[in-house]
Amino acid sequence: MATGKRQIRETLAPDRQVRDRTLSDKVYESILAKIMDGDIPVGGKLPTEQVLSDEFGVSRPILRQALKQLREDDVVVSRQGSGSYVKRRPEGAVLDFAPVGSIADIQRTFEFRAAVEGEAAYLAAERRTDADLKALQDSLKELDRCIAEGELGVAADEIFHVAVCNAADNKYFVAARSSMKSNILTGMNLTRNLSLTKPQDRMKLVQSEHYDIFNAIEARDRESARQAMRDHVENARKRIFEGG
Repeated sequence: MATGKRQIRETLAPDRQVRDRTLSDKVYESILAKIMDGDIPVGGKLPTEQVLSDEFGVSRPILRQALKQLREDDVVVSRQGSGSYVKRRPEGAVLDFAPVGSIADIQRTFEFRAAVEGEAAYLAAERRTDADLKALQDSLKELDRCIAEGELGVAADEIFHVAVCNAADNKYFVAARSSMKSNILTGMNLTRNLSLTKPQDRMKLVQSEHYDIFNAIEARDRESARQAMRDHVENARKRIFEGG
């Protein structure tokens, strides 16, 4: 009988983890909205854990997950014995292009992409063909055109990343990425829209990262290709929170 109870608990544990993650995401997004709305200014101190837990109706462990994510996003900083303070205020434009309720999912998507596409780039550098290089070059040319003409370029950006996965010559990279395509396009749309609100140098910086990936794949430098891709995806994630 005891064994049966243990098995039930083990079966339910993943559901509990998902529920806790969902709650922490909601708290994370609610605190982020307060910061973006200016309710808590840069340099300002967040309410205590007890106050926030009561306000959002969650346990302290769930609240701490949300605060941990905010620290990882470089939005807040914790000072031992003093509490958490706002380090930066993400730009209000974030909310123009992505509802607050989607931001946590976008963050998770970038984590997924860094892992999967980093390894795809590694294998692409080893296995790419001349046809693969041509596909990558064509997508880069189209992105160059989009930048020159002030276009968003989400479709061309997506084509480039799919071409990297194709060059890896493993259908599961393409399949894994396709399963997340809607989330990926949402993230690309957000980051490229935010880049358009900046001087053109921002888009050129993003494009230089694409060229770093291409150059490493062309040179068959597997480690550099992996790192260039991971850096590119992580930089895209960080750009969401580049505020004042």
